[in-house]
Amino acid sequence: MDIQKEKNELREMFGDHFEKLYNIPPLAARIIGLLIIDGCKSGLTFEALVATMGASKSSISTNLNLLLKMEKVTYFTICGDRKKYFKAADLSKRLENYLKLLDSEAAIIDRIITYREHTAACPEELCNLENARAYKVHVNEAEKLIANTIKKFQEIETINKNKQ
Repeated sequence: MDIQKEKNELREMFGDHFEKLYNIPPLAARIIGLLIIDGCKSGLTFEALVATMGASKSSISTNLNLLLKMEKVTYFTICGDRKKYFKAADLSKRLENYLKLLDSEAAIIDRIITYREHTAACPEELCNLENARAYKVHVNEAEKLIANTIKKFQEIETINKNKQ
């Protein structure tokens, strides 16, 4: 297996995925991919990101600031070293964002169910009510699964941080 080729292809796959998922610029998406692949151990410096991505300092800076604001990336410093080391946010943190979206969606579903229960006057609206109720069950199950997964990831992340 050509490791460098595989690494580059993985970075591109992550980039395409995150670009669509988060609706972010291609460079930002590829930065996350690079940080997942190469930055998980010790992080990557700004200079390493510029060199690896082959983009201008201003482009890297702009996209890193976007990712920091979106909480997709974190950074840390080392005592005596003025550089920032960037890493992808913990997977548990990234999944917490999905949980927030599901919570928001559940609130909307509750409102539409209540609304339809009071206003349904035709077969289509009754169908809409039943679909909303079924979707509510699905969202509740998804929330439970994601919450359990977050808990497992947090346990793993805590163990790994304690090893460092």
